[in-house]
Amino acid sequence: FEDVSVTYEGAEAPAVSHVSFSVSAGSTLALVGPSGGGKSTCASLIPRFWDVSSGRVLVGGVDVREMDPHQVAFVFQTNQLFRQTLADNVRASKPTATDDEVRAALSAAKCDDIVAKLPQGINTMLGAGGAYLSGGEVQRVALARAILKGAPIVVLDEATAFADPENEALIQRAFSKLAAGRTVIMIAHRLSTVVGADQIVVLNQGSVQESGTHAELLSQEGLYAKMWAEYEQAASWKITAATADAAVTKGGEA
Repeated sequence: FEDVSVTYEGAEAPAVSHVSFSVSAGSTLALVGPSGGGKSTCASLIPRFWDVSSGRVLVGGVDVREMDPHQVAFVFQTNQLFRQTLADNVRASKPTATDDEVRAALSAAKCDDIVAKLPQGINTMLGAGGAYLSGGEVQRVALARAILKGAPIVVLDEATAFADPENEALIQRAFSKLAAGRTVIMIAHRLSTVVGADQIVVLNQGSVQESGTHAELLSQEGLYAKMWAEYEQAASWKITAATADAAVTKGGEA
C-alpha cells in the first residue's frame, strides 16, 4: 500500500487517508482497530471491490488494477452460497475443477461432516428446494472455495465472528490449511486470532496509528495495548459470569 486514500462517492471525509504498509510474501498481516477505522476498506482494495482514490496498491510491483484477479482469494464474514449443488458452489472459484479436486478442497476445509450428512453428497442441491447449511457450515464451504482457487494471496475478514464454538474450531483449522505457503491479509475482530501474525497494522479513523508484532505493540503501550487490555478484561468477565451462572444453577438444583 503506497500512500493510499479512498473516499466513497457522496462521502465528505475519506474512509482511509494516506495509508502505507507492506506485506512480505508468504507472511500474515493483520488489520486491527476500532470500528470504522478503515480495515474493510483496505482489505477490499486488494481484490478490487473498490479502487483507490489516490495512491497505489501493488502486488509484486504490479498495480492491482493491472493484475490477474485470480491471484487473490477472499473469505468474508458473510458469504453467500448459490442455489446450486455443493460441488458447483465450491467449483465457482475454479470452474474446471474435477469432483476429486472439489472433494479434496472440502476435506481440507474440514467439511467432511457436511458432505456426509447431505443426501446426495457433493451433488446435493443447496438453498431453495434443497438442503440448508448453518452459518458456520457456509463459512467452511467458502473456505473450501478459496482453497480450491489456489491463489497465492488470501484476504480474510474474520470468518469466525458469528460461528458457534464447534464451527469456530473447525474454521480455525481450515484457516491454517488455507494460509499455508500463502500471503494472508486478515481483518481481526477478536484480538486472540492475531497474536501469531507476522505483522499487525492498527488502523484508526482511516490512518495507520501503529504497526508491529503483538509483543512490540504491547510494549508501545498505545492503542493496541489498550485494546488488548480491554479484550483480556472482557474475556475474564465472560469466564467469571459463566462460573457464576453455573454456581447459581447448581445452588438452585440443591
